[in-house]
Amino acid sequence: MTKSSLGFDLTPPTAEQKQQLAARLDPEARRILLNAGTEPAFCGKFDEYEDEGAYVCNLCDLPLFDSHAKFHSGSGWPSFYQGIDKDHIRNIVDRSHGMTRIEIRCARCDSHLGHVFEDGPRPTGLRYCLNSVAMEFIPEGQPLPDRLGRGAPEGDVLKL
Repeated sequence: MTKSSLGFDLTPPTAEQKQQLAARLDPEARRILLNAGTEPAFCGKFDEYEDEGAYVCNLCDLPLFDSHAKFHSGSGWPSFYQGIDKDHIRNIVDRSHGMTRIEIRCARCDSHLGHVFEDGPRPTGLRYCLNSVAMEFIPEGQPLPDRLGRGAPEGDVLKL
């Protein structure tokens, strides 16, 4: 079992588990998370969202971003300057659509999240540009979901 620096189990879900998790998603979320789609700009529910808490993977519940790292980029997609844990996000080169970009994926379930660009604010200079449907928001003070039954720290309250 591989654990992140925050103690989360990064073991990928089995094919059966992934199929069960995907079955609860609507068609648009499946298209984006499982087939590297992109939602239209300025349409996602988290673009202008201001509440404090954590954003978790909409497929496997792995915590991805903290609201304190969220900023308004004007891009039309929720943007963050850093992830909750560097071990929770995987970068891969994306050469689709005639350009080269860095795609970001959930390190546990390999779901497509969005892209990262080097035009963000301090302190990192990065802009993680996310599809809203790739994430679920957990208000600060609420326990994290644990649909995979991994146990603590999942199911616990994340200390931000």
